Amino acid sequence: MTTVRAFASEEERLKSFATELNAVYKSVRDEMGEEDVAHLRKLNRLSRTSEVVGRALLHFSFEPIGFTAGVVALWVYKQLQATEIGHPVLHGCYDHLLDASDPLHSTNYTWEVPIDEEAWDRGHNRSHHPYTNVVGKDCDVRFGPVRLNDRVPHTTAHYFQVPVTLFWIWPNLGVGMNSHFTGLLDVTREERDFLPDRSWKSFKGAAKMFLRKAIPHFAKEYVLFPALAGPMWWKVALGNWMAGTMRNIYSAASIWCGHIGADLADYPEGHKAGSRGEWYEMQVRSAQNFEVPYALSVLCGALDYQIEHHLFPKLPPERLRQIAPDVRRICAEHGVPYKTGSWPSILGDAFSELWRLSFPNPVAERDLQPVSAPVAA
Repeated sequence: MTTVRAFASEEERLKSFATELNAVYKSVRDEMGEEDVAHLRKLNRLSRTSEVVGRALLHFSFEPIGFTAGVVALWVYKQLQATEIGHPVLHGCYDHLLDASDPLHSTNYTWEVPIDEEAWDRGHNRSHHPYTNVVGKDCDVRFGPVRLNDRVPHTTAHYFQVPVTLFWIWPNLGVGMNSHFTGLLDVTREERDFLPDRSWKSFKGAAKMFLRKAIPHFAKEYVLFPALAGPMWWKVALGNWMAGTMRNIYSAASIWCGHIGADLADYPEGHKAGSRGEWYEMQVRSAQNFEVPYALSVLCGALDYQIEHHLFPKLPPERLRQIAPDVRRICAEHGVPYKTGSWPSILGDAFSELWRLSFPNPVAERDLQPVSAPVAA
């Protein structure tokens, strides 16, 4: 069992916390090289092969077993492209190892999800990650009709956020995220994350950004490939829908687990970290991990290591898995809670919290000050 170390002051504790985490990051970043790029390209080839197999089976299968195998193969392709490949690529995890013209460079990559890459970068890389759970800065503390902490004012729509999450947002995650990050949802509410106002001009700009990714994506899935199947178009369209929905639900279950929980910290509007160590602690306290076998972790894109991802979003999935034991030890030594558990337990905790947040809670709308750790002793 790791012993909590003693520090003369809070400032010394935070400085030590930052120094040790920085050393872990520098060590693994310096190790990165051709091996990481080769691993990425191997995964990309595997996923593309899975796509070819999946689409061929959907087109030419005439019985349930072949059809099911096609759906699963196509899902594997979509899942890998969305999480283990696409998410870190768009974070720029490999950019320093790739030529700027490489298709896997963040500036060139086309994501196999109906989410506009530019809008996602604005919302995820520049809003969510630097300001995790800071109300007024992190665009993800509210997601459409869902609020994720007590600092977001309760509205009538929030009474329905659990069934809306399960039966609308999760199966349609890509469309929901595209609506969110492009600002299309801002048109429907007073609180806006991306649009300057609710004017027709702002709406047209958001709609254009939304449609420039949505139209080609859904045209490929529900027009082009079904048309190639002739009279069996419905079977291909159904298989494509099933694979896409499986991708959405699996990804949503990974994302929700990392960001929603009764013990996760949130911060009031205007809150800023006073040091790198405090910022690191905010990231750890605002996220949680869950534990799954390696194969499932790959399909999660290492989002089961949400703490490490929020500390170092520029590290690719394999490197997040590598540093997790060191991060956990450093947190324990500095008195910073490192939250993890089985996937079912963390998912249950996330939905318990989501249910609680469905209702106005005067007790929870307490002093609502940012959580600060006591000086380790």
